[in-house]
Amino acid sequence: MNGIHSRHLDLNLLPVLIAVADTGSVTAAAARLYLTQSAVSAALSRLKAAVGESLVARHGRGVVLTERGARLVAEARPHLDAVVQAVLVPARFDPKTADNKLRLGLSDILDEWLLPPLLRRLQREAPQLRLICTPIQFRTVGEALSTRRLDVAITVADELPASVARRPLVQSDFVCLFDPRFVRLGARPSEEAYLAQDHVIVSYNGDLRGVVEETFGRQRRIRCSVASFGSVGAIVDGSRMVATIPSLFAAQILELRPHLRVAKVPFAHEPGDIELLWPTALEGDPACDFLREAIMRAAKERRPPRRRSKG
Repeated sequence: MNGIHSRHLDLNLLPVLIAVADTGSVTAAAARLYLTQSAVSAALSRLKAAVGESLVARHGRGVVLTERGARLVAEARPHLDAVVQAVLVPARFDPKTADNKLRLGLSDILDEWLLPPLLRRLQREAPQLRLICTPIQFRTVGEALSTRRLDVAITVADELPASVARRPLVQSDFVCLFDPRFVRLGARPSEEAYLAQDHVIVSYNGDLRGVVEETFGRQRRIRCSVASFGSVGAIVDGSRMVATIPSLFAAQILELRPHLRVAKVPFAHEPGDIELLWPTALEGDPACDFLREAIMRAAKERRPPRRRSKG
């Protein structure tokens, strides 16, 4: 495209020239492009100014390309076709060679539960795929996904923006975690025995109210509030405090501290969903679809939480 004054050339004008070339008519080109005839004529005038010579000439009731116009269309058409193909035809995704970088948000110690089987699966099926894992919690996950700071997230969630899709990943009920050397609860403690204990809770708000106070309407004797389930095992170990936590997290703690025990909470409750969340805008994205499916399969590999109720 030598001789074109590139500073003055609007590439959006080239499809107009190609439409005129294909139809041989300003009127027909305008109809194809959903433009007015005057808009098409103005576009041709701007192209003429950028190129420095006429690109079309009148011929009977229509128009034909000049020699310069024909050369420009011949050079521009393949590039425009390639752009259209890139937009309309999804890129081929081959897990074996894909090196996409994906961002996964994980709630608290879910990384210990999910990442080992997930990474083993990715090593087999998508060895070049790169995963960036960041902590997330239910109060911020909606905004992180809707603004595309995350591609996928796993956490509990309440209300979410319409731009975020959700799917249950695993269910988890609540259990009491305690050290049987210092606390005697048994497998099914009474409400009285439960409330008589000292408690440690996890609160993302930094206060002394947890799920038992908010959901069950009971007031415990809370001695400590922490911001992460990751520290609960060390706090309970060797202390007289009881932690009421999801059984999924309790199972992770028991793997490291098998001498601890769990007991049922003395309140009837339905298991809660830990969910797989993603931006709806990424539905159909082959890399993100692949990762979500890999997460679902990795979650199924995990054995049910172990229950140690004696003591």
